[in-house]
Amino acid sequence: MRLPNPYRPESEVVADLLASLQDLDWEVACRDALTWIAQVRARPASGMALETLLHEYPLSSTEGLALMRLAEALLRVPDTDTAMLLTSDQLSRADFSGASHSWLATLSSQAMGLSKKLLGQQGFFGRMGAKAVVAAAVRAVQLMGKQFVMGQTLAEALDDARRQRKERGDLCFSYDMLGEGARTDADALDYLGKYRDAIAVLAARRNRSMPVEQADGISIKLSAIDARFEPLQRDHVMAVLVPRVLSLVRAAAAADINLTIDAEESERLEMSLDVFDAVAREIAGEYPQWRGFGLAVQAYQTRALEVIGEIARIARANRQRFMVRLVKGAYWDYEIKRAQELGLAAFPVFTHRHHTDIAYLACAKAMLATPELIYPQFAGHNAGTVAAVLHMARSTGTPFELQRLHGMGDPVHAEVHRQYPQVALRVYAPVGPHKRLLAYLVRRLLENGANSSFVNQLADPAIPVEDLVVTPLRRESVSGVTLPRYLLEERRNTAGLDPTCAEMGRSLLAAWDGAKIEVPPDTEAEALPALVGTLASGQRAWNAQGVEVRAAALDRAADALERDLPYWCALIVREGHRTWADAIPEVREAADFCRYYAQQARGLMVTRTLRGITGERNTYRLRGRGVWACISPWNFPLAIFVGQVAAALVTGNAVVAKPAEQTPGVAARLIALLHDCGVPRDVLAGVYGDGRIGAALVAQPGIAGVAFTGSTAVAKAIARALADKDGPIVPLIAETGGINAMIVDATALAEQVVDAVVQSAFRSAGQRCSSLRVLCVQEDIADDVLAMLRGAMELLRVGPASTLSTDVGPVIDTEAFDRLQQQIAVLERNATLIARTPLPDGTLTDTCIAPVAFEIPAIEAATEEIFGPVLQVVRWRGDVDALLARIDALGYGLTLGVQTRIDTRAEEIAANACVGNVYVNRSTVGAVVGVQPFGGEGLSGTGPKAGGPLYLARFCAEQSVSVNTAAAGGDVDLMTAAG
Repeated sequence: MRLPNPYRPESEVVADLLASLQDLDWEVACRDALTWIAQVRARPASGMALETLLHEYPLSSTEGLALMRLAEALLRVPDTDTAMLLTSDQLSRADFSGASHSWLATLSSQAMGLSKKLLGQQGFFGRMGAKAVVAAAVRAVQLMGKQFVMGQTLAEALDDARRQRKERGDLCFSYDMLGEGARTDADALDYLGKYRDAIAVLAARRNRSMPVEQADGISIKLSAIDARFEPLQRDHVMAVLVPRVLSLVRAAAAADINLTIDAEESERLEMSLDVFDAVAREIAGEYPQWRGFGLAVQAYQTRALEVIGEIARIARANRQRFMVRLVKGAYWDYEIKRAQELGLAAFPVFTHRHHTDIAYLACAKAMLATPELIYPQFAGHNAGTVAAVLHMARSTGTPFELQRLHGMGDPVHAEVHRQYPQVALRVYAPVGPHKRLLAYLVRRLLENGANSSFVNQLADPAIPVEDLVVTPLRRESVSGVTLPRYLLEERRNTAGLDPTCAEMGRSLLAAWDGAKIEVPPDTEAEALPALVGTLASGQRAWNAQGVEVRAAALDRAADALERDLPYWCALIVREGHRTWADAIPEVREAADFCRYYAQQARGLMVTRTLRGITGERNTYRLRGRGVWACISPWNFPLAIFVGQVAAALVTGNAVVAKPAEQTPGVAARLIALLHDCGVPRDVLAGVYGDGRIGAALVAQPGIAGVAFTGSTAVAKAIARALADKDGPIVPLIAETGGINAMIVDATALAEQVVDAVVQSAFRSAGQRCSSLRVLCVQEDIADDVLAMLRGAMELLRVGPASTLSTDVGPVIDTEAFDRLQQQIAVLERNATLIARTPLPDGTLTDTCIAPVAFEIPAIEAATEEIFGPVLQVVRWRGDVDALLARIDALGYGLTLGVQTRIDTRAEEIAANACVGNVYVNRSTVGAVVGVQPFGGEGLSGTGPKAGGPLYLARFCAEQSVSVNTAAAGGDVDLMTAAG
């Protein structure tokens, strides 16, 4: 490992950073900033300047959000009808009537009228008026685009650069063909070609009389030129990406222009340094005198200072000097969300803005201290930070430059130039078509333009100048964002692992070596009556012990699962053939079920007094029903098994647990754990074997309830068997599968759609109840989306589940494999092949299925659930309500995905869909206990939802007790109150 663990306590990291800045006098360092801010406010920026726009329309406001969301999506919408819906949806909920920008006020009033037209008649004149509003919106977004994008082509950007140099002759530029990371190799090669062409253009214009520090350069994004630039794909990255980067670096070195590798997400940081190091070693031998190679460093990452040290080490080892661009960071929301999703101990980024400022200053000091190894490039728009950097630079005499993003920070940097004309400035210049680039830049702006940022506050005269330069040199002891472990109010969130972190990945592989599956023997049907009788006797004592005893046992089980997470993951990978990326959240889900149901039961299982007439005491309570049969599937051998069993146990029931015949070892080990945690052996027992032992269990007279997860056919068979039994009416909780659909309209971002589809359809080899089965894409964008999907599928890695780099592991067994091959053969005859992931030679088990996608003529052609990595795609146009009705007509109702930027459309689909779980602009898999209760309706199950507030009550019998307290001659409470 080059760097320390990214998930360290923030306060400890900041303490070390502050120690390195003890000699910085902030009051002296920031003195210049007060003057600059006052001058900026005295010279108001132009009407579309970003600072003014953010002040008038804060991103927390309806108007600011509407503008940004419109800018993010409108230009990529190809059809007029969808563009009208999007424009109406975003602008009609905002109020620009008080805007100083007249085009905004006019546009808003027109949009209000448009929304009414869209809801009413669609006559010729109404439609023409709607088109006019859309055209105005497009012009407005294009105007905003010029604020963020220096040119839609490099030629346009170079023209703009010439114009800017007329005002300031020493300006330098770093051009970047920015955009979303590549999802296909074709996209990556296209980006690579654009970078090569740009280097050639800049090389032709290079004035060799000036040093490389004063020349224009280029910035490249590694994820743009390799769609699998991921830490778990290291062998691919070193074999494919490094040569691509090296080809660009050679061209830049030959032309003596600077080339900087942009910073990306924290999980790619070590890999970025690996690539940088590999390229630096090569180029040092070929162009030893070149000083234009560089790397961007994000100060908001808690390892930023260590990154500076590592860059210096690489430079020293290769006798080089690198150009290092120090930025504050642009993926903060993503980093926070990812850490929360993974349940990590801390965040890889600072959660207080001033902590990022501290890290920036500490990094700046380290960079200025090593001029022989690093040429410092300080990017930013905060006047206080810039002033402090200049103060430190004056004391060292180190050459450096400032940088700003095109469209941001110009007023402050203009004031810096007036006072210090000798300080060099480089503009980071995004280049590309607005419809592709705006979506990316707007999301970055939504992070950098938050209300607490300097850029937003600068234009607000209500904020005193002094408040904008408050010292950042202070440490907060508590995270500014709730840590992942404490994210949930009612219970502790189960800790997880990040397999991309080398240290955590090693813990998983170590557990794999030690995990052994012990398969229990099959249970004889003849043993069931005695077993159920024993459990029925134990249940009465268990129910009488009270809810706290039962809940405490589940809490202990959750703690044990969390403590030994790598071991349980290894068991799941070994027996269930699930990848590590699937096993980690499954163990967390199992622990979550235990804690959530323990917490729910403590509130549910208390005796309640119900108010009634004088002289009566009325109470209501729940208690266990008896012995429950819990029948679970193989696709979640731990989580679903635990969920059923824990719910039944905590409500005072005994349990006979019957896991799938393919995964009895994990279940048996979990039963042993629950026994160790305090669940009596005469309350919980397992039975093992194929479906026949399950059928025999359901038929037992002493079974008081059945919880089942599996196929619809088996659920119906269980329901019939229970109905045919003599004796009590037995409740059934059934969760079954579904022909799960995803609706994609023309406002959706293709890259996000493809990410969601690949995750939803192919994760866990498509063997989830919630997996995507049918993708419904609006016809206007279908060709582009499917081309991207095809390319993404070609890059998936199919292989053994135990390999960390595997994306898609094997299906569960040969029976499932054979069934899937038959279903795929039918599609090959009746549908059109879109893509099939290539299978590598010599690395697979006998049950690996290549992910495959087919286009079908209509949604009705999807007649059955195909439980594997098989996706069917249908094009749609016209009325989305009609499409939804056709999806509902399939009879299933488990999950539905929606990809759209039209909020009202998403809301209406969710309100009208007959499904249990609706997911908007995300994947359809990965429901979180207590956050996204999971379960369907129709052919997809009976409810109540697992992991939801109504689930436990179904396991309970209810009792009301009414006592006549006045029977012996009076009501003491009444007489006391009267006295």
